[in-house]
Amino acid sequence: MRWHRIAIPIGIAALLLTVTGVTYAIEQPDPTDADFLSPVSEAPIGGRALADALRREGVRVHRTASTLDAIGAAYEGNATLFVPVPGVSHPDYLRMLSSLPASTRIVLVDPSARTLDTVAAPVATSVRRWAAKATEPGCALDEARRAGIAAALRQRYDADGERCYDAGLVLTRWSAAELVVIGANEPFRNDRVDEHGNLALAVGLLSSRSTVVWLDLHELEKPPPGNVDPPGTAPDRPPSQDPSYEGDSGSEPGEGDSGNGRSGNGSASGGSEGDGGEAAPPGEGRNPLWDAFPPWFWAVLVQLALAALVVALWRARRLGPPVSEPLPATVRGAETVLGRGRLYRRAKARGPTADILREAARQRAATLLRLEPDADEGALADAVAVHTGWNRDEVDHLLYGASPETDEELVALAADLDALAHEVGAPPVRTDEGEQR
Repeated sequence: MRWHRIAIPIGIAALLLTVTGVTYAIEQPDPTDADFLSPVSEAPIGGRALADALRREGVRVHRTASTLDAIGAAYEGNATLFVPVPGVSHPDYLRMLSSLPASTRIVLVDPSARTLDTVAAPVATSVRRWAAKATEPGCALDEARRAGIAAALRQRYDADGERCYDAGLVLTRWSAAELVVIGANEPFRNDRVDEHGNLALAVGLLSSRSTVVWLDLHELEKPPPGNVDPPGTAPDRPPSQDPSYEGDSGSEPGEGDSGNGRSGNGSASGGSEGDGGEAAPPGEGRNPLWDAFPPWFWAVLVQLALAALVVALWRARRLGPPVSEPLPATVRGAETVLGRGRLYRRAKARGPTADILREAARQRAATLLRLEPDADEGALADAVAVHTGWNRDEVDHLLYGASPETDEELVALAADLDALAHEVGAPPVRTDEGEQR
């Protein structure tokens, strides 16, 4: 059918795009992986190389696995709060970031539109690329100018403030605190820090304060307990001194990482099993295949599928019984037989060919001898032998024998069957006494 010419190419293209998208999504790092941008992980997607570079710059790295712990440590001031996976922190904790003091810098890595909208951050997502791109900074931000070209452009953002790397990195204010949002994780990963100016950019963004509070969290947090107040609501009692706050003061990874180690369920330190309800699913919790392509790709794919469906329905509009039509050309029976015979010969189908010839001979003999179409082998062979005078065993071998093994045997069988059919169609053979033999 003609619609196949349209549907098949569209189907192949859609299949290739789907396979490519699935493969790409699988190869992307999983933010919920415990190694992802962890300051103690040496895996390719880890952040140990960056943490070591920060320490060489004299920056203290404070690792914690609780958002509430991280906020409490950052509230003390002169700290950079580094959040590699914003989507796993509970929104109630993220909203507290707006209460951090002016001496604090917040760095969010590739936050989704849902996360930004939920916490009312002064940043909005824009166009997202297929993969991160290394590009010039194109801004006056000192950290970006010193780093030069870096792979910071994947997710673009809109915000009031400094925009670098074609809006892949933005710097603005969130209430009093300084907020940096970068739409790519490549500058922070072990396997990509040595490319272009990635390491210089990552170190520059995180080393502007004397301490980096590194939130090493990869599981969904539970809601905060009801007695936890956001920082700033009680200036004389920071969260780290709040009776409901049970997190420790933090330590260097090399000085006992387990003190601030990640909790088993990723929940806040002051939370309890019965306090909370379920955590709201973050934007990163969605199927990564949806985020692997820009929105316009899915719109085009849906339109192509609808177009293919309409074309298929249009071409199949004539529903009814088959209608006989004259053949465009008349083919002689001999040509059809010859063509089919050549196909059988090319396939070396001697057995099926012999069966066809014998079936035709049996049907003709039964018709001429006025026998039932379903006459058994013995009755048909006896009748043919009596009518033609041939040996009964010879007739049985011709009509029901084994399949020929060579082309010569097949040709000989065809000639014998033709001769037998000719004899069956001739008058019966009679003996000298006038009796039919």
